Amino acid sequence: MHRIAAAGLAGLLVCAGALAAAPPAATTAAPPQTLTLAAIMANPDWIGPPVEDAYWGVNGQNLYFRLKRAGSPIRDLYRVAASGGTPVKLGGAALAAAPGPAVFDRAHDHAAYLRHNDVFVRDVATGVTRQLTRDTAPKSGLQIAADGTLVSWSQGNDWYVWNAATGVVAPAASLKTEDNPADAKPDQMQRLQLSLFSTLRTIKADQQAVRAHADRLDAENPARAAAPFYLGAGVKIALTSLSPDARYLLVVTEPKAYAAGKQPFVVHYVDDSGYPATEPARVYVGRNSPAPQALVLLDLQAHKAYPLSADALPGIHDDPLHALRAERIAQLQKEGHADEAAALKAPKTRPLSVNFVAAGEAGYPALVWSPDGSQLAIELVANDHKDRWIETVDFADHKLVTQNRLTDPAWINWSFNALGWLPDNQTLWFESEASGWAQLYVKPLEGKARALTGTHSEVSLPVVSPDGKWFYVLSNQEAPYAYDVYRVPAAGGALQRVTHEAGIGCFECSAPFMLSPDGHQVAVLNSSAYVPPQLAVVNADGSNPRSLTDTRTPAYKAMHWAWPRFVKIPSSHGNFGIWAKYYQPADYATTHAHPAVLFVHGAGYLQDVTRGWTYYFREQMFNNLLLQEGYAVLDMDYRGSAGYGRDWRDAVYRHMGHPEIQDLLDGKAWLVRNHRVDPGRVGIYGGSYGGFLTEMALLTAPGQFAAGAAQRPPADWTTYNDGYTSDILNTPELDPEAYRVSSPIEYAQNLADPLLINHGLIDNNVMPADSIRLYQRLIELHKDNFWLSLYPMERHDFKHASSWYDEYRRIHDLFTRFVKDKHR
Repeated sequence: MHRIAAAGLAGLLVCAGALAAAPPAATTAAPPQTLTLAAIMANPDWIGPPVEDAYWGVNGQNLYFRLKRAGSPIRDLYRVAASGGTPVKLGGAALAAAPGPAVFDRAHDHAAYLRHNDVFVRDVATGVTRQLTRDTAPKSGLQIAADGTLVSWSQGNDWYVWNAATGVVAPAASLKTEDNPADAKPDQMQRLQLSLFSTLRTIKADQQAVRAHADRLDAENPARAAAPFYLGAGVKIALTSLSPDARYLLVVTEPKAYAAGKQPFVVHYVDDSGYPATEPARVYVGRNSPAPQALVLLDLQAHKAYPLSADALPGIHDDPLHALRAERIAQLQKEGHADEAAALKAPKTRPLSVNFVAAGEAGYPALVWSPDGSQLAIELVANDHKDRWIETVDFADHKLVTQNRLTDPAWINWSFNALGWLPDNQTLWFESEASGWAQLYVKPLEGKARALTGTHSEVSLPVVSPDGKWFYVLSNQEAPYAYDVYRVPAAGGALQRVTHEAGIGCFECSAPFMLSPDGHQVAVLNSSAYVPPQLAVVNADGSNPRSLTDTRTPAYKAMHWAWPRFVKIPSSHGNFGIWAKYYQPADYATTHAHPAVLFVHGAGYLQDVTRGWTYYFREQMFNNLLLQEGYAVLDMDYRGSAGYGRDWRDAVYRHMGHPEIQDLLDGKAWLVRNHRVDPGRVGIYGGSYGGFLTEMALLTAPGQFAAGAAQRPPADWTTYNDGYTSDILNTPELDPEAYRVSSPIEYAQNLADPLLINHGLIDNNVMPADSIRLYQRLIELHKDNFWLSLYPMERHDFKHASSWYDEYRRIHDLFTRFVKDKHR
């Protein structure tokens, strides 16, 4: 396979016309004047690495970021001055001395950070740095007390605290998931023995005296290790969170005996052992629901444990699925399945879990302490996905206090769940879709919530300025597809635009913007359709913007790409439009009809119609190749996509694949009506959820598309995971009709158009069995023109250039034969 050689990093880090010092560049082939599959599906190193993991240095004068090495998975650390200049790759002593992302005390006199998985604390004024740990244990949750005297971090569910006064690092608490032996009561035989033998009574009394003496010493001497907390033998620890002042520890538990459910397997047929190897994957939806969680507050100073009951949460005893449940139970009883009907009985108290705040492709628990440790906010979500509660803790009475309840008859969004505190330690802030749009709210503990931002656009990722006067947010206020950083006064006022890039952030960016330690500057990751995320800085008021990096290779920069037009396509199913990116060849003639292809983005709840860099950069290059061959291309944010408010997301509840196909068909009709597209020569393709919609398009609207290519598609939602599927379709036991109408395999008998399915054999997200089962169904139905290509070494997200090339060669051949050359 022909490849474009990946350039080295010389010449890639450009700032103010200067070139960065870097290793000698590899020879770079001249870019082809005509796009080829081999070129665009090659290892993306030829494009140049996106900026990753950017953060501010402790002094706020420098920024640090990582870049992937060409031809290697290794990421190197770079430093660049915020004022501009040439980025420098760090190595040797400079790399060893580089700080990590820092947390600060209230006065910003001290900072703590992780470096190479060890904890360091630094005096900000003098730069004097002290290493607190030297080990290989993974650490997270780093925090510093408001007065700078304590630094704490977690290692798994265990927390450790460094005390500046003593210089000692010690465990915050000892947690044991077993019963307290001191609580054991003697049984009848033991009581008999003690009554008969005085020696046994003496031994027992001595043991009790030694234990009582040790307890007194522990209470009187803070230098001694604290006594353990016994949480009970029936639980396991799910999460823990320590207050910054190390006074309290919140423990989240789950039943130890709770069964996760039967796991399917993927098979590694190509394995370095020479033998096929099996690997367990995630549990199917409904094969057991998530474990219910409980909260325990530990007072580390008084050594007391207090369960925090959720029984008083508003709506916790309601059943939002009552009507559906009653209908399903009656049906099962009528069919003679009394045991299944009994299993569907609603619990008296709805099980719940601590919610997670989305952060890029990962997330973190929604447990937030106020800066001084005096307040704790906990975000809980019902396991039926219909309610979210924001609770604070009454430490005097050891109970939860409801600050906000969000209810959605469809499902609580995975996004827009961030929360936190203003520096006054008394004002809570949080995100909510209560109005139908993601908004930012503030709420005094004893007052009412107040929206700081408006509707008809989304805000996300709030960051509070160090002085507590401003919130900085990401918003698409200008247009649904244009994202910039804005700020709004914490006291209320107009949303003010800080950046004017319209392409801030990316699908995998956990922090697309970062406020400097003093709050005077904002670092951003900006991008455009063909420029991967780059680092820039702007003053907090929006003045003096400056770019700091350009990591693209000369070969990639020499390419010429087709820029999309942003269009709003009228819907035939309501008074709304569907935003899309439309690509058209430069020499597009209206004298004859053209073939077209619809690209369908994945994930469902994702926004691909933006001005920024796309997660589907390979597909976008493939779309350019299609333009080169005379196709028009349309990429739509169908209903269910992100960026357009709650109702747009909820539109797919209980019938996935139907509103979306209506929108895609409206897109096709728009192409035919406005751009001289031949209605008989329109293809469709996509991956994951886009593959699912490709299958649904061919199977529920036969004859509308000349051919379709579905990559790693879910063909039967009953075999997908719980966290995604039960949100949208409930569970298959409770709502089998939602699964029936939403699963392509249920419509297999309708296949009339050519269908290509591509799937990785070690995909542990959408199981390859989905495609294999659909393939078998089509065999049994005696269907024609369907193909299945399996990739033995690929997961859901393909990694190997050879697989990408083979997959898109097959897609290209499919479209050439059945779309472009259909009438020839």
